[in-house]
Amino acid sequence: MSRFFRKTMTWGSVLLMLTLVLSACGGNKDKGNDASPSASPKASESAKPSESASGSESASPEGVKLTGDFEIQYFVGGYGDAWWKEVIGEFQQLHPDLKIKESAGPKINDQMKPRWIQGSPPDFVYIDGAGSNTRQMVTDDQLLDITDWFKTAQNTDGKLLSDMLIAQPEEYQAGKVHAVPLVFGSWGTFYDKALFKEKGWEAPKDFESFLALGDKIKADGQMSVYIHTGVYPYYINGGLLDPAIVAMNGYDTSIVKKINALEAGVWSSEPVKKALDKIVQMRDKGFFDQGSPALNHTDSQSQWLQHKAAFIPNGLWVESEMANDTPAGFEFGFLPSITQDNGGKYVANPYVATVAIAKKAKNPDAAKAFLQFLYTEAHGKSWAELSKAPSNIKADLEATNAPALTKEASRFYNSDSTVVSPEVVIPEELVTERNNATLALTKGDITPDEWVDRMEKATEKIRAKENK
Repeated sequence: MSRFFRKTMTWGSVLLMLTLVLSACGGNKDKGNDASPSASPKASESAKPSESASGSESASPEGVKLTGDFEIQYFVGGYGDAWWKEVIGEFQQLHPDLKIKESAGPKINDQMKPRWIQGSPPDFVYIDGAGSNTRQMVTDDQLLDITDWFKTAQNTDGKLLSDMLIAQPEEYQAGKVHAVPLVFGSWGTFYDKALFKEKGWEAPKDFESFLALGDKIKADGQMSVYIHTGVYPYYINGGLLDPAIVAMNGYDTSIVKKINALEAGVWSSEPVKKALDKIVQMRDKGFFDQGSPALNHTDSQSQWLQHKAAFIPNGLWVESEMANDTPAGFEFGFLPSITQDNGGKYVANPYVATVAIAKKAKNPDAAKAFLQFLYTEAHGKSWAELSKAPSNIKADLEATNAPALTKEASRFYNSDSTVVSPEVVIPEELVTERNNATLALTKGDITPDEWVDRMEKATEKIRAKENK
């Protein structure tokens, strides 16, 4: 399923959370923009200990024996439930005196909502899919503050949890950690490697080479350069604009934190204006597909697969989502960003789905132990194989059975030539305003200055509401 249905529903209930997705699909952007793949792996028939589990006698904090009831809530969508079934089975084998209850399914967020409201939540929660939102749960004081614990917490292999993460926890409250990213997907620009080989085109490494290639593609006359989902403009925000903002800020990702904090003046800053200029240059060169403003996500993806356009902004779920419509010989290629200046770094703009411990958990020791148990390289590898998507756990996927696109993305994430940005997490009201403004900019209906003015006014209105 697409990022749209997962994230917009999420904020509508206020991410994210990725997409990054249909209400029965999930997997996280802005948390108004998450997504997930649609291909759901079958659950494993039998649980078997992973590499990380095999050498661990106890995953419990401070050697406490784990007993009693332990409830885990997890959403089942595009990533399937095979991984969860496997790791929960392994954890149960390590702690036979623990009575584990799984509360899971495609509608679990809505089904469990009354319990969260009534103060009787599960102990551990995977926050993903329609009806879930990490930022809102923090705001509603539903999640345990694990700031101090997380600083020194180790996984069952004896490694710091923080060292195992590609993207660090988002601080929804300044200086505090309430949730840890488990799924790491990335927005980016996609292309067909097979087509490029056939045409003799090289994938661009920066904006200069992208513009040059775009001119070649236009001259070829067989397709447009860049197609996007005009009906859901957050695709172009996530895949094109947000990485450009970070790149134009000298790869200083603190600008994203300013955006998430709704800081006054951030939209009118030079990095944002320079990023908007990249879109204007593409627009003025006629690179955007003329049908884009009227297209939804699946229509634009279908046309791209049919080589009616060379590039598309999207998320890593696209291969799974379009599996049944992908022509034979099509080879998915991925670029985290295309707007960096010559010689610059790639910027990976993530969408994440998190795990957390309920503030009113009845078995917090087991919840912490389970969290420690999840974040091992072995489990990062098994996630990639079973869910067909990257996790937020650092792991070398080359020798695994993970899809080629997942491996390619992982190589970018773990490269010194890539800067991993924090996720943009803004209120749904602001998501909508930004979507509309960006679409208007791509069509030439407004100028960059008018885009900035609309965003500053919308943000000020939200700040005023929050300060009442």
